[in-house]
Amino acid sequence: MKETIADRIVGAAIYILLTLILLTVLYPLVFVVSASISDPLSVSKGEMWLFPKDLSFIGYERIFSNPEIWTGYINTIVYTLVGTFLNLVMTIMAAYPLSRKDFSGRHVMTAYIVFTMFFSGGLIPTYLLVKNLGMINTMWALIIPGAVSVWNIIIMRTFFQTSIPNEIQESASIDGCSNLQTLWKIVIPLSMPVIAVMILFYGVGHWNAYFNGLIYLNDRDKYPLQLFLREILIKSEVDNMAGSMDLSVQNHLMETEAIKYAIVIVANLPILMLYPFLQKYFTKGFMVGAIKG
Repeated sequence: MKETIADRIVGAAIYILLTLILLTVLYPLVFVVSASISDPLSVSKGEMWLFPKDLSFIGYERIFSNPEIWTGYINTIVYTLVGTFLNLVMTIMAAYPLSRKDFSGRHVMTAYIVFTMFFSGGLIPTYLLVKNLGMINTMWALIIPGAVSVWNIIIMRTFFQTSIPNEIQESASIDGCSNLQTLWKIVIPLSMPVIAVMILFYGVGHWNAYFNGLIYLNDRDKYPLQLFLREILIKSEVDNMAGSMDLSVQNHLMETEAIKYAIVIVANLPILMLYPFLQKYFTKGFMVGAIKG
């Protein structure tokens, strides 16, 4: 069909709006990358506003020479991999039975699970439970309490119900497959889009988490990266409030600013590298799981 003048105007307006949104989102990212490799003095004076100025890698040098940063990095990778795997297994094992029409009581069970989205035990009872289970100052205190998300169970259950024909599962049952075999050989291979969404949701959540580590961890050797990043930010704010004119203190403040920008890049690079591998599944899985509920 030939486009009318009105269609062209609307199309142009959409492209202009999307371009403005792209620039709005892209500018902070470019600024952080440029600031992380620019001279801290130029950044603090506002001389660098988009592209790098007076190249300096002092922030990265300080990060890579700090053993605690590497400790936090390794801990965060471990917590993210183990936590995401456990989240994925728990979510699938909960969502699949709730999606089966032959599972009696599934509506009652779903209502019971959804109830926990609106009412929780609170921070103090949760802490006491974690303490009584002996998980204080362990990796499991950061993983077990949030082992499953009700919202993600609903998304995955909806995907199973709407995107996987029940006839396929019935055929597998006639061929002698048990429920677990049907799940492993039929359902999971057909559910890669929603699984990719779950990996991103859970993975990003674990990677950015710091609050549970702040509450449950006492040993610095078990701190995630985000706790060390938090310490750097707080120390920088305290030093800025002190307002000392001593040259050594000013140099320290500028180095701290460079470290802040550099650690943002270092901390988020793995997640940014993960997305391209899941991109082809992400849009389809997210839309199917969300819209058809």
